[in-house]
Amino acid sequence: MKAPLNRRVFVVGYDVATPLGSTFESTWERAVRGEAGLRRLTRCQATTRSSIVGEIPDWNPRALGFIDRKEGCNWNAEFVFLTMVLCKRTLERAGLEINKETGPRTACLVGSALNGSDALRVAFENYTKKGPLKISPYLLPNLCANVPAGKAGILLGFTGPVFSPQGACASGNHAIGVGARMIRDGDCDFALAGGVETCLLPEIIHGFENMWATFKINPGDRAFDDPTQASRPFSVDRKGFILSEGGGVVVLAAEETVSSLGLTPKAEVLGVGWTSDANHFTLPNKETIVRAIREAIDDAGLAPGDIQYVNAHGTSTQKGDKIEVECLREVFGQSLARIPVSSNKSQIGHSLGAAAAIEAALGIEGMQQGIVLPTVNHIPDPEFSDLDVVPNEARKHRYEIFLSNAFGFGGTNCCVVFKGV
Repeated sequence: MKAPLNRRVFVVGYDVATPLGSTFESTWERAVRGEAGLRRLTRCQATTRSSIVGEIPDWNPRALGFIDRKEGCNWNAEFVFLTMVLCKRTLERAGLEINKETGPRTACLVGSALNGSDALRVAFENYTKKGPLKISPYLLPNLCANVPAGKAGILLGFTGPVFSPQGACASGNHAIGVGARMIRDGDCDFALAGGVETCLLPEIIHGFENMWATFKINPGDRAFDDPTQASRPFSVDRKGFILSEGGGVVVLAAEETVSSLGLTPKAEVLGVGWTSDANHFTLPNKETIVRAIREAIDDAGLAPGDIQYVNAHGTSTQKGDKIEVECLREVFGQSLARIPVSSNKSQIGHSLGAAAAIEAALGIEGMQQGIVLPTVNHIPDPEFSDLDVVPNEARKHRYEIFLSNAFGFGGTNCCVVFKGV
């Protein structure tokens, strides 16, 4: 194999769809106002106490102009269209034209934790009610994790590598990390990297509910009358994460292409750290998470004291939040008290494989704007008295380097350090 080119890698654009808004602009506007986009379930019917979720508002991909009736019928895994739309909009926001020069040098890496579960559900219903001949011939492509990126390539014209990094709730960071490595080494010049999740199905909702991972609503809880208060990372009364749909894609570019094509760099991917727990399929392992954080900082050529903000994994579970704080204490020591640590999941819930990519985009925009987004719904936990969670309101704060944490089922961890430009 050829020697790596050791090129610097920059983020030149991003877009998201979240429970705060179907575009980055609408998401950012509401996030800065300290709003949360959580509500009672409307996507499907499910008799559940975990009925507060995050749904993308005003989301109708079939009204976007490039999806006709036949396409809409055949491709019934919603993560396919969400990936296509986000890749299209992200390239437009970045100002990157896909042509005969850039197309072959553009990769697409979009992860998902649950892939086309919605298409599989339709197939099961058709099989049991109508028979095997009513199973769609498009079922298997709808389930393939790489197909959404492939469909985006068909729509947009890029022909570089396409695949789906499968890292559960760390998938978005894995995609950014792998894409950055590919560009650094010279395998491609550009990469669309991120994650998508369309997970609001009865079986998925009940599955998380039955494993006691998600928030269960009860009379007397502050979210009973106000669902926006259900996600409470680092709060004393946190009770589980809020399942959400969503997606995020960033455009990564090699340093020399940024100047030659007149692209605008938003941030540099400075360091990546990734580990696995070898401990338990859901409970995080402090030792290996600490190692992932330290490896990301070391890969960036930095010391812990150089980190000026932490975009936390912060899911709003009792054990998960506690262990993440313990890991941050071990890495940063007494200096942790001066570092803002906030969780976007307080506002948008947990969109599984999409979460880290969305959080990267929000963290980079905050770095550009000099704003740290808040951890809303916060009631202090005395156990975290040394932690500045940016409670309840966005804060003006200039930062040039931040750490983004992501941890997933199966014991997979991926942390990324970004630097402003």
